[in-house]
Amino acid sequence: MVRSHPDYCSSVRAPYRKGDIEALEKVQKRATKILPGLKNLSYSERLKICKITTLHYRRIRGYMIETYKIVSGKYQPDVAPTLYKSSVYVTRGNDMRLEKSHVKYDLRKFSFSNRVVNIWNSLPNWVVYANTTNTFKARLDKFWHNQDVVYDFKAQLQGTGSRSECLYEESLHVIKS
Repeated sequence: MVRSHPDYCSSVRAPYRKGDIEALEKVQKRATKILPGLKNLSYSERLKICKITTLHYRRIRGYMIETYKIVSGKYQPDVAPTLYKSSVYVTRGNDMRLEKSHVKYDLRKFSFSNRVVNIWNSLPNWVVYANTTNTFKARLDKFWHNQDVVYDFKAQLQGTGSRSECLYEESLHVIKS
């Protein structure tokens, strides 16, 4: 019941300042302390016991789902934000890489079409080439299953550069077992 309010319009309204992120997480922190027997545990332990993720992680996951819908053509092109596909061939990441635009001001720097590029480009092909949105969600969750940001909102999302390849190998191991 509490989570729906901080999650509302999270793909449009996205805090990027640490203070704003902490203020939003504080709402969920307080709500998890109300549960019996969890008051004296740390926030990340309470989240693990309740099997819920941080609001920060939910926003990042939501960005990737919206990006998938835009890139795969689920939205009408004239309504969706413009995401430019990269023409540069790079060995890391996926074949549907996006190009980050060069911006001068924070207003554009933290807009949706700029903040999703690095995360999207770090995803492997087997995640971004999903046939349906639900398949994409399931693959994304498998790929990010061991991220620290799932239960710790102060952690950064890992997965760019050589770390991405390590996550890919770990994900294949999980899928096989």
